[in-house]
Amino acid sequence: MLGFTPFKRHANKFNYIPRYYDPEKEAREQRRAELHGQRSDDDREYRPGQYIRTQREARANRRSRTNSGRMRIWLYLGIAFLALLFIQLVYPRLASFFTNMERTPTRTEIQEEVGDFDPSAPITIVPNDYEEGESE
Repeated sequence: MLGFTPFKRHANKFNYIPRYYDPEKEAREQRRAELHGQRSDDDREYRPGQYIRTQREARANRRSRTNSGRMRIWLYLGIAFLALLFIQLVYPRLASFFTNMERTPTRTEIQEEVGDFDPSAPITIVPNDYEEGESE
């Protein structure tokens, strides 16, 4: 076992050079991104869990800004108020309308609505005194 030892002082390193690497082009693109106002995070090193923490912090900030707890309470109170208003004003009218629709009116109720009209009574014809062409 040549060169194998369990007590290493450093990890294995590789000397890898990308085939098409152009440092000038990369510097140009970074300057262009900075001029256009885009952030270049290439100088910062990645920390494990960095993106998860960022998302969690952004969600916490968004929730604290909206103050959704109070808005939700006002929404529920508004819905309850509208429901009570409906029950107080509209529901009795709807209930009476439907109960009156189900019930068939009796003959006396029909006569009360019509009045003293008797369909078998003779019709009285009243002459029309107005004549065309007559002007005073």
